[in-house]
Formats: sequence, C-alpha cells, structure tokens
Amino acid sequence: MTTRPAPSLAERKRRLVSEELTETALNLFVGHGFDAVTVDEMAAAAGMSKRTFFRYFASKEDVVVQFLADLGAGMRAELAARPPEESPSTALRHAVRSSVDACAGHTDRALRVVRLILGTPALHARFLERQAQWRDDLAAELAARLGLPSPAGFYPRLAAGLSLTVFETVLQLWSASDGAEDPAALTARAFTAIAPALDRTGP
Repeated sequence: MTTRPAPSLAERKRRLVSEELTETALNLFVGHGFDAVTVDEMAAAAGMSKRTFFRYFASKEDVVVQFLADLGAGMRAELAARPPEESPSTALRHAVRSSVDACAGHTDRALRVVRLILGTPALHARFLERQAQWRDDLAAELAARLGLPSPAGFYPRLAAGLSLTVFETVLQLWSASDGAEDPAALTARAFTAIAPALDRTGP
C-alpha cells in the first residue's frame, strides 16, 4: 500500500494564496459583475501585485473555472474505483454523483460560482472546454474498464458525453432553484432515464 507524499511548504502556501485570491475574486464578481471587475482590482483586493496574480492564473476567467477544475479528475478517479461488476450506468452515476456532491457540499459558494459560470458567456465557454477534456478522460477510463480497444470509439465517447450532460443539467437545475433542489436526487433521476441506453449500448 502506497501513500501520497505530504505537500511541501511551498505547495501549501501556493494553495492558500490561490484559495484566498479565488475567494476575493468571487466576492468582487458577485458584487459588481464579472465583466466589470479587472485583474488589477482583483489583485489589489487580495493585497498582491498584478504580476503575482498571473503566477497563479492565466486570466480572470481561470479564477472562476478553477473552482470546478478538479471535478473532472474526481469523476475519473471515482469511475476507476467502482467495483468491476457494476453496470456502466451505475458506475457512471456514482462518478458524476461524486462531483455533484463536491459542489453541493459548499452550497453558498458553489451556487455563486455556478451562477457566474452558467450566466457569463465567456465563463460558460471555458467550462465547456474543460468538459471536453473530462469527456476524453472519462471515455478512456470507461474503455479500460470494459476492455474496449479504443476510448475514441462510439460507445465510450457517447457514454461519457451523456454523463457530463447530466452533470451540467443538474448544476443548471440546482442553481435555478437557488439550492432548493436536491442535487443527489436530480442525478439519480437523470441516470434512471438514461441507464437503459447506457447499459444497452455497452458490451
């Protein structure tokens, strides 16, 4: 059994600064609107220089999208950890649910971020770019799980794409309800609807 090495002091410091900058930027975006806030204003509010800002983020869009950046990796890791005897629909449901739970576990902050992403064209475009990579990663994991020769085949890409459509739809409905809808229940309902297609299409 192997254990992941503890993060170094520099890594911990970088993470703390990144989280502080993200929180500061989110507060500014919520208060003034995404388009109205500049990088200079974000850096100043966080007590750092513009140059330091760009050590952590390539653009102000990345500040927001970073909040969801680890979700794709989390989905793939959860899919890889599911019991091999599970049906594709069950394994994928758990994979998507893990990232939905990661959002819903931080309700107030997540709602702010999801609304910004879905309601700002530039951010939504970046979010879709991220999802394209997540689809490829999920397809690769699913192909390996099922012993398929290529993740670029019809079934892995279709199954991964459907699963990510569920993810985004759940976020949309959850956000529109101001957090009143249960994300876990929405995920379960969605996968109940698509499970026959996922399991019939698989080997």
